[in-house]
Amino acid sequence: MALSHRRGRRTAGAATALALGASLVTASAAAPAAADPVPAEPGELRIHDVQGTTRTSPHAGRAVADLPGIVTAVNPYGSARGFWFQDPEGDDDPRTSEGLFVFTGSSTPDVEAGDEVLVSGTVAEYSPGAGLQTITQLGDASWTVLGGGRDLPEAVGLAPGTVPEAYAPEGGDIGDLPLEPDTYALDFWAAGEHMRVRIEDARVVGPTDPYAALWVTTEPGHNPTPRGGTAYGSYADPNSGRLKIESLLPRDQAPFPQADVGDELAGVTEGPLYYGRYGGYVVKATTMGEHVDNGLPRGTAAEPRDGELSVATYNVENLSAASDQAAFDRLAEGIADGLGAPDIVALEEIQDDNGPTDDGTVTAGRTLDRLAEAVAAAGGPDYEWRQIDPENNADGGQPGGNIRNAFLFDPESVSFVDRPGGDATTPVEVVEGDGGRAALSVSPGRIEPGDDAWLDSRKPLAGEFEFEGRTVVVVTNHFTSKGGDQPLHGLAQPPERASEVQRNAQAGLVRAFADEVLDADPAANVVVAGDLNDFSFSRTLEVLTGDGGLYNPMLDLPEGERYNYLFDGNSQALDHMLVAPRLSGRTGYEIVRINAEFHDRASDHDPQILRFRPLSGSRGTDAREEAHYGRPGRR
Repeated sequence: MALSHRRGRRTAGAATALALGASLVTASAAAPAAADPVPAEPGELRIHDVQGTTRTSPHAGRAVADLPGIVTAVNPYGSARGFWFQDPEGDDDPRTSEGLFVFTGSSTPDVEAGDEVLVSGTVAEYSPGAGLQTITQLGDASWTVLGGGRDLPEAVGLAPGTVPEAYAPEGGDIGDLPLEPDTYALDFWAAGEHMRVRIEDARVVGPTDPYAALWVTTEPGHNPTPRGGTAYGSYADPNSGRLKIESLLPRDQAPFPQADVGDELAGVTEGPLYYGRYGGYVVKATTMGEHVDNGLPRGTAAEPRDGELSVATYNVENLSAASDQAAFDRLAEGIADGLGAPDIVALEEIQDDNGPTDDGTVTAGRTLDRLAEAVAAAGGPDYEWRQIDPENNADGGQPGGNIRNAFLFDPESVSFVDRPGGDATTPVEVVEGDGGRAALSVSPGRIEPGDDAWLDSRKPLAGEFEFEGRTVVVVTNHFTSKGGDQPLHGLAQPPERASEVQRNAQAGLVRAFADEVLDADPAANVVVAGDLNDFSFSRTLEVLTGDGGLYNPMLDLPEGERYNYLFDGNSQALDHMLVAPRLSGRTGYEIVRINAEFHDRASDHDPQILRFRPLSGSRGTDAREEAHYGRPGRR
């Protein structure tokens, strides 16, 4: 043992955690009083004894004394400061972690990596949120530094094949189950909490976010996308190799890399493994690999052929007249250049004219005027717009924002069929139009706005358009969000997706509306587009497309390309463009990748675009016309 000693300061520990809103299995027990003289020998327990073989410590709520270990990292940031220490010897049991976190609240501990320490404190299980796993840590802690400059314990290498592909045991709450780190990914991570881990030449699968974090994969060969991400294509496979990276390095000396999907952290990235509310397991990096920018290109849409109508959908992420001009300019560039100035743009997340200011304002004319003006300034057409003001604070989203769906359209190429009477509460109906075509009773109009399925959620906006003498009905949607669903990394396995009950009901109403249009005219041109907040393999999409329903051209893409949004390192599909079945053979479809994979972006969603030659409508449609275009989506 070294001869030098430093006395650590006693903290509020578990009590501070409670004051900060942390959830503790036990509040605290008093830490043992400091011995005099300073103890130089370890106590009876080791870190692996405290950690145990399940997610919760067998010593939770108890005071423990003089746990030996080496400080591996210090967290000097925020209100959850502290340090990690690890036993370099261990017990050779893969189920028991050899690391612990010492919580010091808002005080930065007076230790540094390489210090040999004896730590005393109260064992607590900290949960960052309801339904999440817990972190075993010490509060009310005191410590003795026996010496510095020790070699750090060897980091666990995360080479391909290290993390099990199976994600978690199933059957309910996994909190008290014995860990099986060789079988399940969540058990592997839980068994290594607070220990040093190491990944080399890590590929970025989730871009740097505004909170200085990114996602890498330890399994680069598992479900890769052509652009370097990791595709999420099944509830049964959440992609166990995804891992979040944050940094403990001094921010003024080592700025966090601004990375896009497909970039690389070349060399070694390592640090203690932690667990947080947003994303689950995270490496708190003490060493960061060198950022290699692999130059991910932004996409542009193909040009439509003569006689094709182009329809796009774009979630513009809480755009309001209160947004700065740069936000309008970036979105306008994406519409004019990235999407190639579509004839019709179905918009989601348009806010009212003063954004989140909650003063009863519901109009969005200034918001839409500014967007249309920005598109024109970017070289696009002079778009007109249509929308319906919602009732104040009735449609969910950011409080005061009065989020809604809207249409932009180019009056030089397509006409909007205005039929008065549409408002926040009047439902649109399908009526017979000229020549037996299906028409709308009001245009624009909202689908069943009084139904409970739309409680605190955006109501779909239906619009009737005319293109080269042909009627086209477009419905823009923004279904209820996944907020409230249990996370992939939580205690409930498999996680409950409670929010999909409402989305399924919403999908049923939109499907019924589309069926009404097609019952009135089997050759009607129907497009259902927008942020459906669910996956192509979900029940929500099945309601819309199953049993001869709408056609989803996304399914014509290779499995690794079916995404337009990124969440926790998973490339996934939340936005969709569905068409009437008779349009399936004549529809070109693209996801224009300009946002989701990039740290610098105009929105968190990628826009999409359809190109098709509309059917002439009515029951007498010429069958030769239906087959005219083949599959333009294949070009």
